[in-house]
Amino acid sequence: MNFELTKEYVEQVQELILTENSEAIRSSMTELFPADITGLLYELETPEARYLINQLDTALGAEILAALDPNERREFLKAFTSEEISSYVNLFDSDDAVDLLNEQPIRVREEVIALLEDREQARFILDLLHYDEDVAGGLMQKELVKANVNWNVNQCIEELRKQAEDVEKVYAVYVIDDNGILLGILSLKKIVLANKDTKIERLYDKDVIFVETYRPAEEVAELMQRYDLDALPVVNVQGKLLGRITIDDVIDVITEQANSDTLAMAGITGDVEENDTIWQQTRARLPWLLVGMMGGIVAAKFISFFEGDLKIIPAMAAFIPIIGSTGGNVGIQTSSIILQSIADKTGLDINVWQRLIRMFAVASINGLIISGIVFGFNLLIGNELQLALVVSSALLSVVFLASFMGTVTPILLDKIGINPAVASGPFITTANDLIGYGVYFGLAHLLLNL
Repeated sequence: MNFELTKEYVEQVQELILTENSEAIRSSMTELFPADITGLLYELETPEARYLINQLDTALGAEILAALDPNERREFLKAFTSEEISSYVNLFDSDDAVDLLNEQPIRVREEVIALLEDREQARFILDLLHYDEDVAGGLMQKELVKANVNWNVNQCIEELRKQAEDVEKVYAVYVIDDNGILLGILSLKKIVLANKDTKIERLYDKDVIFVETYRPAEEVAELMQRYDLDALPVVNVQGKLLGRITIDDVIDVITEQANSDTLAMAGITGDVEENDTIWQQTRARLPWLLVGMMGGIVAAKFISFFEGDLKIIPAMAAFIPIIGSTGGNVGIQTSSIILQSIADKTGLDINVWQRLIRMFAVASINGLIISGIVFGFNLLIGNELQLALVVSSALLSVVFLASFMGTVTPILLDKIGINPAVASGPFITTANDLIGYGVYFGLAHLLLNL
């Protein structure tokens, strides 16, 4: 069933909440996925959302809370007691539980941990709380299935049945020694097909990819993307198996990283969303708008130096927007491709000269096509041949220079440790405006004898 959240449906649910029709609420939620109900909660006032979630099964409520946006969840859970929160946290994976508890005040956090019925869950949470959220230790969950290398298949299956009760998704069995050191990985297929008396040491794959707890989240995401992994074991510096990172946690990291880069390229600093306060949105956007404004002022002042030329040939003014927009678009297109290659660490790095050769080839084709179209347009509307040559030559030059700026600037910023995504916004656009206008009026002086 494809659920569509409509205003009418929200009003219908609000009416059921107002009349406290618990049975109808539960019935209307039966065919919905947790993610659908999560989307519904965003449209309700906090008291309404609290009443709704309290009418649902605790396990379903836990899934809904786990999927809520952290900022929304922080505010939402202020309406719940520590006892109520603990009933949901009992059913969370340890990594999701830590994320939720880190959003709460220290007092609430400690109360919830003390109230947890599952003491192993409480121990897992305490183990994970001291890791930063942007490293492998902060991403991992403690729930996994492991087997001792000295066991046989029958022992492994029995243990798998016990451990799998607390593990939502079992991708493989991790093989350890008597000290808990990670030795390798054993696929479920091998377990099923092997004789029950076969030793694990004869079946497991020693070539296992793992990550240490201190590794950055971006490095974890890169590893899982490169090797197409569903789960990645996490070890300490001694190689002892501590937990695993699943693909759903890495998707969150990739999404956050992509959103951050997109905002940076648009000239927006910080983590800002549509439902943030007006001041938060203003503060995130204003710095780069000011940079762009200052660039515009400089460009306007630059053009004013050529007022005399524009008085002699007023038709030149009509093509100033084309020069500026073409340079900006080409620069952003080029830098976006370069940023993509910088972010992709899975292959061999291309050196600057190879990038410049490719840039020159692409710019040649694009520049010739664009300048040719503008040249023909000028002749078609009756402009002089010399003006058509100036405009088309300027466009060709601008395409080359903007491509060069879009290629080199992100690379240089990356080399000196500055986020290159910011270069694709106001900086490159402003630089290309100044370069483009300089080329345009310079060629006009040269070819029109101004």
